[in-house]
Amino acid sequence: MNAAARRPRRAPGKAGFAPEFYLNRELGLLSFNRRVLAQAENAAHPLLERLRFLCIVSSNLDEFFEVRVAGLQAEIEAGLAPVYPEHLRADQVYRQVAVEAHELVARQYQLLNEQILPGLEQQGIRFLRRSGFTPQQADWIKGYFRREVMPVLTPIGLDPAHPFPRVLNKSLNFAVELEGKDAFGRNSGIAIVQAPRVLPRVIRLPQDIAGTEYDFVFLSSILHEHVGELFTGMKVLGCYQFRLTRNSELFVDEEEVKDLRTALRGELPHRHFGDEVRLEVTDNCSQHISGFLLRQFKLDDEDLYRVDGPVNLARVISVPDGVDRPDLKFPQFRPGLPQRLAQPGDMFTVIRARDLLLHHPFQSFQPVIVFLQQAARDPAVAAIKMTVYRTGAESELMEVLISAARSGKEVTVVLELMARFDEEANINWAQRLEEVGAHVVYGVVGHKTHAKMLLVVRREGDGLHRYVHLSTGNYHPRTARLYTDFGLFTCNEEIGNDVADIFMQLTGLGRATKLRHLRQSPFTLHKEMIRSIENEMTIAKAGRKGQIIAKMNALLEPEVVSALYEASKAGVQIDLIVRGVCALRPGVPGLSDNIRVRSIIGRFLEHTRVFHFHNDGADDVYLSSADWMDRNFFGRVEVCFPILDPELKQRVIAEGLLPYLEDNTQAWLMGEDGRYVCRVPGRVKPATAQGQLLDLLARKPSA
Repeated sequence: MNAAARRPRRAPGKAGFAPEFYLNRELGLLSFNRRVLAQAENAAHPLLERLRFLCIVSSNLDEFFEVRVAGLQAEIEAGLAPVYPEHLRADQVYRQVAVEAHELVARQYQLLNEQILPGLEQQGIRFLRRSGFTPQQADWIKGYFRREVMPVLTPIGLDPAHPFPRVLNKSLNFAVELEGKDAFGRNSGIAIVQAPRVLPRVIRLPQDIAGTEYDFVFLSSILHEHVGELFTGMKVLGCYQFRLTRNSELFVDEEEVKDLRTALRGELPHRHFGDEVRLEVTDNCSQHISGFLLRQFKLDDEDLYRVDGPVNLARVISVPDGVDRPDLKFPQFRPGLPQRLAQPGDMFTVIRARDLLLHHPFQSFQPVIVFLQQAARDPAVAAIKMTVYRTGAESELMEVLISAARSGKEVTVVLELMARFDEEANINWAQRLEEVGAHVVYGVVGHKTHAKMLLVVRREGDGLHRYVHLSTGNYHPRTARLYTDFGLFTCNEEIGNDVADIFMQLTGLGRATKLRHLRQSPFTLHKEMIRSIENEMTIAKAGRKGQIIAKMNALLEPEVVSALYEASKAGVQIDLIVRGVCALRPGVPGLSDNIRVRSIIGRFLEHTRVFHFHNDGADDVYLSSADWMDRNFFGRVEVCFPILDPELKQRVIAEGLLPYLEDNTQAWLMGEDGRYVCRVPGRVKPATAQGQLLDLLARKPSA
């Protein structure tokens, strides 16, 4: 079964509006990356942060090609009927995507070469070209090549006995044009050199031979300079970098396999050798070689991306982390703590007194770790249950769970093996947890478990009590410093019962029970969101205030879009804060006059999902693990939870929504044609949501 056949395909327009009222997802993702690229263009940002944004665009585009473009190509091959907005076929969408992607990549490298690299050089951070090596630098680089690089290279000359090698996904490779005969009289004219992944892509020169504070050289430059040493007695006519992107979707038939973990482990190596999607070469690559490579990979001219610089730009992201220049980075900050946690103490006592809200990264993720550590050590704790989607190859939280299980605690982990690009790390954690006696389950066949839940059952004087942590983001300490997310601690009995019921669904068998407060995918979340939107519509039609403010990563689900259009026509005022792709067209006369869409792109990745329905002044506020997408509503286990504490509810509105509506610097306003325009302060004082939250919640670093 190919990727196209596996992809859920719910046609826009199904919900009651013509396809032209829905914007294309693939083009929306490219538009999002243009907004990220604008951060690299922004001269007000520190230089190393601009370089980081440039690398983030490359990393985003890698995944875009590995998943979205690969899916388009699979649909073209399958000849599926049009399901895209404006009744476009997959091949028509692909052609639009190719044009946009080529323009985006060209601008990316133009920015690198004309602004960022010259700016860094002025600050004493250089990327040396081969033509600029001093004799001393050239000697050191030659030694480095012979000592570190050459021993791990395996050049492959192409002839009938040595066919074109299998090229790993996103690996750095070189096509070398040669003249002359080798020791056996062979003269194929072309050899392939693959750079092992163990080699760093950017090498810092020792301080004593560097011409500035930081001198770097690309591995590609080192290999170009000395590639002739790999082909003794032959003449090198040309050496050209290339990089291949492959389809990286994994397919495991969950209904057929008996052991999902074993099946997935067997499938992972194939990710490196999926169908070819994109070929990147340097701009000096000859037409002869680029054409030869395209034929080898069965790609067309529009799949070829010529770049003026390293083909693996995403790997340059190691440079900002490795350069100690605080003046060229965003100001440091220390995540704050709620006043109730200012002094170390018993987390159970704090949570039992009142619900506790954390707003990351402005506030620390450490209380989550401390809560789990205390639960693992507390003899009164009988059980710990937790969902894991992404947590990283190294995770203090997972180590605590292992320690808790080893000490005899009843530990249950619902671990999602099919978390894209984190499968291997999750498989390893599953094995380690099982080895110490933890119960590890992989969720539900056909539904990724994307909910973020931590449940601790504690025996107290009056019986068992449930303590719960619910979140909009993953249990991942590193991304908790980079992504904006909310986390809620509560011992509310009804919410605790809801969470316990969901864990029972995930680990056992039986029908879904009626939940008291939580909205859950794939059962109630979609219809409850539609009901809340329709309730605002009813209120507005009665002449009262109807208002919706919703913040999420993506808005694509057609029935939700349709409901929002109907609410707008009824007079409901709707503000949507959508970081990434949005299929809804705002501001269309007679359809969406009352809808405004904005995207906030800044220092941190906006990741919170916050939904506010005015509800005649009741102000219903929900936090969620789910975006408004088909997959989140129907293909995943998600949790949407209310904020019941009135003070915390107002805090979510004041921190999670209003600053984003007031942002006049990092906000991009969407027009009815799907294009975005960045807000500018003009004569008004500049305001950024993230900056305001840093001032409000974070602490300045100690001197």
